[in-house]
Amino acid sequence: MLLAFDVGNTNIVLGIFEGKKLLTDWRIATDKSKTADEYGIIINNLFNYHKLDVGSITDVIISSVVPPIMTSLEEMAFKYFNVNPMIVGPGIKTGMPILYENPKEVGADRIVNGIAAYNKYGGPLIIVDFGTATTFCAISAKGEYLGGAITPGVQISAEALYTRTAKLPKVELIAPKNKKTIGKNTVAAMQAGIVYGYCGIVESIVTRMKKEMGSKDVKVIATGGISPVIASESKVIDSVDKLLTLDGLRIIYEQNKIIKI
Repeated sequence: MLLAFDVGNTNIVLGIFEGKKLLTDWRIATDKSKTADEYGIIINNLFNYHKLDVGSITDVIISSVVPPIMTSLEEMAFKYFNVNPMIVGPGIKTGMPILYENPKEVGADRIVNGIAAYNKYGGPLIIVDFGTATTFCAISAKGEYLGGAITPGVQISAEALYTRTAKLPKVELIAPKNKKTIGKNTVAAMQAGIVYGYCGIVESIVTRMKKEMGSKDVKVIATGGISPVIASESKVIDSVDKLLTLDGLRIIYEQNKIIKI
């Protein structure tokens, strides 16, 4: 079985695949200070809780946008699973041309998402990934990575409100209960501003990207933890695929795996 790691700035999403089937997935906090043993214990506990055999893992693949954490995760994979992990980066075959001025600048997660979405939905398409940052990635009908846009994430924006102001509270990241933009209390006003304001950002960027791509028939796929909240209020998102990156990691693994004798 394959253990896939999607390492983001806030969370690490893990998934176990048996062939093409995702058996289970977990989300843990990203912590650059944790050692290989600490991550090993956390993952062992997850396996034990779900009655899974650590020995059943034959391969590990890691995609990361947090370089300082890689040493611990690579050491953990070798020590606890007895495998050298496959790392998404230079030298990995993806089959997707990167039409960026400097392809090395594109985050591994953006490429993985692009590969997964193109394989699952075809092109042309736009992927909106609601992570610590929100990324917009454009993929052509030919499966080329055209580029994209990056904005502060929803949670970063929300945290700025209550950490940089004296009286505004921390609020749940959901639309107001009455679905109104004109809030009648502070919590509702903040939720309206955050959720509907972010819908405006998404709709504006997606509309502009579609125009630049020269097609109105562009699929828009949302992924990431907060994606269902924004997608439910936005008019431009066609599908939500919260575990898109894990699917991309499986696809990349299959393209690059070495048959063990």
